Amino acid sequence: MSVIPCRANEDLKLLIAEYAEVLRTEGHTLGAHGLPADEFYRTVFRGAIERLRGQFSATMSEKRDFARHVLNNMQDRNLITDWEPAGGENRHDYIVNMPSGRVAAVELKGCLDGNNTNIFTRPANANEFVIWSVCTNPGADPRGNVWSGLHTRLGAEIVANNIRVDGVVVWDMICGTVGRPCPKTEHAPDRLTAVGPYLLPPPCLYVFPSTVPTVRNNPQTNAQALTDVHFLNALHTGFQGQDSEVHYVDFSVQHAGANTQRKTVVRRDGQIVKESPFIDLRRE
Repeated sequence: MSVIPCRANEDLKLLIAEYAEVLRTEGHTLGAHGLPADEFYRTVFRGAIERLRGQFSATMSEKRDFARHVLNNMQDRNLITDWEPAGGENRHDYIVNMPSGRVAAVELKGCLDGNNTNIFTRPANANEFVIWSVCTNPGADPRGNVWSGLHTRLGAEIVANNIRVDGVVVWDMICGTVGRPCPKTEHAPDRLTAVGPYLLPPPCLYVFPSTVPTVRNNPQTNAQALTDVHFLNALHTGFQGQDSEVHYVDFSVQHAGANTQRKTVVRRDGQIVKESPFIDLRRE
């Protein structure tokens, strides 16, 4: 079993690599630049690649458009009461009001494998705080990215800085496409849900503990119930999730000499799908 049901599309990764090689070797034949090949690759080609990288990495508009469609859909179906952007000065992206009266704060992230995953602030008025991974790179490895996010990034942040995160959503417009085939809908296309321009499989949900682990008073923290995190539960019930697909993340801490060590366990359908050994607490 794996930390997330889907996996990278190896055929697509190979196609991307082959196309990148064609661009690298034949790029000088494209366009009307009028430069010899060696000069083209030293100047125009390198500059164009860096420009494209910057444009893709800097923009959040595509991710925000996706989240807007999902949240509007949830509001239309009374899965949530309403929602609003938090504003650029805040280190969370959305405030979502639930029918129960609870307030959920949601922070959008990318593929979870970078240091940006740890940049967030849980607002004081939030009853629950959720990280939402929108990874728009179809060549990325979801299994490596999710484990990096859960264990290396968020687990260390929670323990080191006493910050409570209630859960993680891994779900975006690439899910269920050729870029990231979804085993949940591979033989059950009726589980796809139309949301604006997207046709989406059920999201992957990770429920975290309701407390932060501490060596002296709370060394073992197990995931809370899905129904205790109302935003995650609304996604689960609203987008055809099955109970056997929900992930539960447990954190443990202990002392080893002068060092604090931590451990992460991910469970699905009553079985451990991924666990770390106890390792020294460090920010990676």
